[in-house]
Amino acid sequence: MSIDQSARAALAVRGVRKTYEAGSAAVRALRGVDLTVSDGEFVALMGPSGCGKSTLLHLLAGLDRPDEGTIAVAGTRIEDLGAQRLARLRRRHVGLVFQFFHLIEHMSALENVALAALVAGARPAEATTRARDLLDTLGLLDKSGELPGALSGGQRQRVAIARALANRPTLLLADEPTGALDSDGAAEVLDLFQRLHRAGQTILMVTHDREVADGAQRRVRMRDGRMLADDEPSLVHEIPASLRAGT
Repeated sequence: MSIDQSARAALAVRGVRKTYEAGSAAVRALRGVDLTVSDGEFVALMGPSGCGKSTLLHLLAGLDRPDEGTIAVAGTRIEDLGAQRLARLRRRHVGLVFQFFHLIEHMSALENVALAALVAGARPAEATTRARDLLDTLGLLDKSGELPGALSGGQRQRVAIARALANRPTLLLADEPTGALDSDGAAEVLDLFQRLHRAGQTILMVTHDREVADGAQRRVRMRDGRMLADDEPSLVHEIPASLRAGT
C-alpha cells in the first residue's frame, strides 16, 4: 500500500479530484491536486473561500474519499482503505483541529484530552498522564479541571490542540484554527504551532489569513480547486507584529 516518493513524507497527494452534486449542478471542488508535506514541516494552505481547502483537508483526514487520485499518510495509501483500517490509521497518524473547537462541554479539559488518548488505545492511567503532560506543555495544567465554558477562546483551542496530539500523530491537520479567535487568541495558537513545529511535529494548517500563514515555514496556495506554486519559505518565521499580544 505504499506510494512512490512518499516513504519519507508525512503526506503525499497526487492527482486528487473531487466533485459534489449541488442540486442539478456538479461542483468540481478539487481538480487534480498535488501536494507533498515532508516530515517535520509546518505548511500553511491558503486560498479564498470555496477554493477547495477544507474539502482537501477532509480527504486527507479520511473523512471523505476522492473521486480520483492517491493520498498517502505516513507512507500508506488511504483512499481505498476499508472503514476499520482507515479508522485505525487515523487514530495512529492523524490529529485534527477545527475552527470551533468541538470540545465535549460537560467534560473537563483533562477529560476531553484523556478521552482522545483512550480512543487511540491508551489505558486509563496512561491516558490521564498523557493528558496532564500535554496540558502542562501547553500551559493549561492549572485549567485541567475546568469545563470548556469557563475557558477563553484561545484556551479552548489549546485544549483542542492537546486533544489532537493525544494519539502522538504523524500529521496534525488544522482547519482555520484561528478563525474563531481574536488577535490575542490567534497569536497564542500560532505560537503554540511554532513550538510544536520546532519540536518536530508535522503540521498542515488551512487558513485564509495571510498574517497567520506568514508564521508557517512554507505557504502553498489554492484557487478554483487547483494548487498554485509554493510561496518562498518564510525567512523570519515569527508571529507577525499585528498578532502579538498588546499590538
